[in-house]
Amino acid sequence: MRELPRDPERLKHIILAIDNATSFTEGKSVEDLQKDPLLFFATVKNVEIIGEASYMISLDFKANHPKTPWKKIVGLRHVFVHEYYQILPDELMNVIQNDLQPLRKQVVEYLKEFETIAG
Repeated sequence: MRELPRDPERLKHIILAIDNATSFTEGKSVEDLQKDPLLFFATVKNVEIIGEASYMISLDFKANHPKTPWKKIVGLRHVFVHEYYQILPDELMNVIQNDLQPLRKQVVEYLKEFETIAG
């Protein structure tokens, strides 16, 4: 049986999913998300990955990094997975434009902590 990814790997998954979602929507509009189901669902999937990776991060790590709204991130994932039919393109774009880059910045800093411990 393979070992489950640990916190640093989950953090890397978050960064990759943020980078995917932002690159997919770079130069795009809400109307583009409405018209292009492939763009819409590829972007939604990456936001789901952010939420799932956040959910799988250890409770100790999350408790030691309360600046990040872990519960909100996981909650958004639950909405995207279980209430997928209610996702509005403008709300998705709002998350991408306003929430992902600040989260990415935090996660990059968290990864530096692991480098400091290991190095």
